[in-house]
Amino acid sequence: MRRLDKEITDPQLITEILEKSEICRLGLVENNEAYIVPVNFAYADDCIYIHSAHLGRKMEIMRNNNRVSFEMELHHEIVKSDIPCGWTAQYRSVMGKGTVKIDNSPEMKKTGLDLIMKKYGAEMELNYDESILARMTIIVLNITEITGKQSGNW
Repeated sequence: MRRLDKEITDPQLITEILEKSEICRLGLVENNEAYIVPVNFAYADDCIYIHSAHLGRKMEIMRNNNRVSFEMELHHEIVKSDIPCGWTAQYRSVMGKGTVKIDNSPEMKKTGLDLIMKKYGAEMELNYDESILARMTIIVLNITEITGKQSGNW
């Protein structure tokens, strides 16, 4: 990281960003071309859990190349100034790399969906219709590298 004064080194703060961010941007590569897709997700045990349909460009790319990158941010705000080039941003973010595994087992689908549903606020008992589970898959992103960055007054 070029700006070491902005680096987040506290593992608890990195975990907080992973747990509380709303959207994860998943970076994939197909034929030397970048493809970025925003996804809902949950974080647990050094993995990011993502739900998906079985088919689509994202799934096709990951079946051919399981190496991915990701980015998410928390508490972002534009800080305005009276001087046009004096504007800045206040944020905390994480970026990383990892490998994905596509898991269609009923157990992993339920585990992944439970994590995702609870992350976004589900408080009810989670019972899933088997026909719905049959139409979806869980992607497990095993994080291999991660960095955190922040800007602003924290």
